[in-house]
Amino acid sequence: MAYQILGIGAALVDTELRVSDDDLTNLKIPKGLMTLCNENQQGRYIRYLREHIDSAHRACGGSAANSMIAASQLGCNVHMTCRVADDEDGNFFLDDLVRAGVAYNTHAQKLAGTTGKCLVLVTPDAERTMNTSLAISAELGPENIHDEIFPDASYLYIEGYLATSETGKAAAIKMRGQAQKTNTKISMSLSDPGIVEFFKPQLKEMLGDKIDMIFCNEAEAIKWTGCEALDAAAEALKQDAKAFAITRGSQGALLFDGSDYTEVTTPKIKAVDTNGAGDMFAGTFLAALCLGKSFAEAGSLACKGAAMVVSQMGPRLALDGYQNLKTSF
Repeated sequence: MAYQILGIGAALVDTELRVSDDDLTNLKIPKGLMTLCNENQQGRYIRYLREHIDSAHRACGGSAANSMIAASQLGCNVHMTCRVADDEDGNFFLDDLVRAGVAYNTHAQKLAGTTGKCLVLVTPDAERTMNTSLAISAELGPENIHDEIFPDASYLYIEGYLATSETGKAAAIKMRGQAQKTNTKISMSLSDPGIVEFFKPQLKEMLGDKIDMIFCNEAEAIKWTGCEALDAAAEALKQDAKAFAITRGSQGALLFDGSDYTEVTTPKIKAVDTNGAGDMFAGTFLAALCLGKSFAEAGSLACKGAAMVVSQMGPRLALDGYQNLKTSF
């Protein structure tokens, strides 16, 4: 099969809980960021939050996986490079990909170990705070890549969270090199302000000299460039990418297509859970470009998709929800 979009990232099973700000304070978890932890730490958090478990939402997750599922459901042929273990969570993750129409690197699955998990804590202001145990996802490496997936692909999407793992970084760099050989456009997310702060050198290695597209939010753009204002950060981003999309939450997004800036708005909604908004934006944006939409049209559709995600619990829409968005295409 010829794939239009290729994704690479951590395979994580998300467990999403509603919590209070006091819960985060008591657990000493920094709000609004992704923090790496081990299984023992996750177990301690879950024991503290056991009264919330009955209302937990469980889903196949990981940033790139969420984006690839969105792109698939919107009509693109996509492939996901990831790594799971031969356990209940690994089977759950892969079954979820199959239901969503996403192909994956079959030779790297059902391995000994533990599948990665992410504990997503959502406060009343809809902010998401993530605690991630990468487990076997930290071992994703160059050997897990299928070279035959590249011919005819329009875009590669690299998840910035791979910067936290040496083998994951190496896999991203190999994917970038293969994409360059096949003239596949390269896009990458900056993923999280904490990732930019603590893993910027690794992100730089993954990015290389310059790529085709960067996805980031305003906080990530400012932290990445060291600029204090959005307009200055946007100008500085041109050193790293030919084009970019800077998401701004309820204020929409600032786009640069390689020659011109465009500002797009987002529908007015009541935010319930911001988890997955950036993933949905990127997946919808790339799908729209592959399906012949202009940069500005892709940005508007991506803002609409992100708004749909944040108006509900969970990092993704139900499968019929994507069909509602697809009617806008």
